[in-house]
Amino acid sequence: MSSNYTIGHYLLDRLAELGVHHMFGVPGDYNLSFLDEVIDHKEIEWIGNCNELNAAYAADGYARVNGMAALITTFGVGELSAVNGIAGSYAERVPVVKITGTPTTNVMDNGLYVHHTLGNGKFDHFSTMYKEVTVAQTFLTQENAAQEIDRVLLTCWTDKRPVHINLPTDVYDKPISKPYNSLLDSAILSNEETLKQMIVDVPERINSAKRPVILADFEVTRYRAQKALLQFAEKTGFPVATLSMGKSAFNEAHPQFIGVYNGDLSSSYVQKRIDQSDCIISVGVKLTDSITGGFSHQFSKDNVIHIHPFSVQFNSTKYAPATMIDSLHALSSAITKRKAEDLDILSLTSQMAAKSYTAAETEITQERFFERIAAFLHENDVLLAEQGTSFFGAATMPLPKDTTFIGQPLWGSIGYTLPALLGSQLADKNRRNVLLIGDGSFQLTAQELSTMLRQHIKPVIFLINNDGYTVERAIHGENQVYNDIQMWNYQELPAVLGPKDRSITFKVRTEIELEEALILAEQNYQHLVFIEVMMHRDDKPALLAELSKRFANQNV
Repeated sequence: MSSNYTIGHYLLDRLAELGVHHMFGVPGDYNLSFLDEVIDHKEIEWIGNCNELNAAYAADGYARVNGMAALITTFGVGELSAVNGIAGSYAERVPVVKITGTPTTNVMDNGLYVHHTLGNGKFDHFSTMYKEVTVAQTFLTQENAAQEIDRVLLTCWTDKRPVHINLPTDVYDKPISKPYNSLLDSAILSNEETLKQMIVDVPERINSAKRPVILADFEVTRYRAQKALLQFAEKTGFPVATLSMGKSAFNEAHPQFIGVYNGDLSSSYVQKRIDQSDCIISVGVKLTDSITGGFSHQFSKDNVIHIHPFSVQFNSTKYAPATMIDSLHALSSAITKRKAEDLDILSLTSQMAAKSYTAAETEITQERFFERIAAFLHENDVLLAEQGTSFFGAATMPLPKDTTFIGQPLWGSIGYTLPALLGSQLADKNRRNVLLIGDGSFQLTAQELSTMLRQHIKPVIFLINNDGYTVERAIHGENQVYNDIQMWNYQELPAVLGPKDRSITFKVRTEIELEEALILAEQNYQHLVFIEVMMHRDDKPALLAELSKRFANQNV
């Protein structure tokens, strides 16, 4: 044991081993000393945020691109500020390590009335709250640190959900032995006998189907199974659709991709292919109201073969443990390939071929805006779409090859995507990030724009200014004051929050003005580009307009 190697070092080394190279958070006196070790660590960079909620959102965005993320806050006030972001990561299966710096063990053992507590001598209130939105929790001591750090981090990696680590200020610097094996040596593996039995039973049902289809969702991306899904699709020849929560899990420019399924709000072709299929290979799917047109899907559950992260299920039979990637590979070799003409596949690319866009001297509408943004995107971009007009406008917009799509349709916490953009861009600085966000959402987390400018990152941000909470207006209270917000001088904010030479801003009202801004955005790729797009407050994407009516009825 080396006295120079500490529990703090051990935790940071394990995080770096899992690919975490940035630490988000806000300093507080219960984490300051540990932050010195973060600063000194050769593989992890400290990213200070404007507040803890933004730090949690940023960590979520980072993990969606990078595979895992971490943030640290102080006890009580800091961790409660972050809990909403952690809950979102839990709901949408995003692996985030939440570290809380706590008072010393002596203070807690003696029940002292210290700051950032409820003044009752108890120190487990907030960790108890975190048990509801994390899959593993621990309170580190000198004796349990190595075992507990490994247990909790492996659970985070495996379950793709947040975990909570309490790190007392008098524990982080205690000596510990360096790890002697890889953390992922203990990862869950498929059982060979289970896979063999699954291959005996399941392919027969698939091969006998007349209208098979693949329906993919967000767990494909969480478990990095995109390549396995692509191989499975190409070996079977089956058409592929995704739900909007899993948008970009499959290459949307691929000839087998038919579109995004939204229940009976889908295009007639996609709805028919899914709802009338006699065999749906469902890969990583969770059916929620926002992505099924308010639970309007009409396919029979008896026709669904479920491929989940660690199991395959058909009717009442479950095959486990069988990882998603192993299951897709195994099935690929056991299913008879079909010809495209036999399956009558109409690719999304061919469905969109008749559409063209020419800018006119007219005000920008939601429909025309998303038509133009589809052409603005590059291969390998990261597209973030805030819940609301941005998400539902982008949900059916075709994406170029290797684009990553980030949205939050299940948790739906407005303001999420701006800090998430900070995380997703830092996760891979070589990829262009494009954010679509409304004015109402932007006002919740706008200050994180300053962190982006501080970090010299260069995304393209489209601020859709439609004068308030458009989604809420569509659901209830169209003209009520609670759906109004104060108008800001949005285009001036980048210069207020950071050096003027790091950003370029535009305010556009017409299609011609938007076109000019997009051309300059392409040319000024070494700057953060901020484009305020003015739209009418009552204008909304067609998908959102219909879905909001269903949400209104659902709330009665």
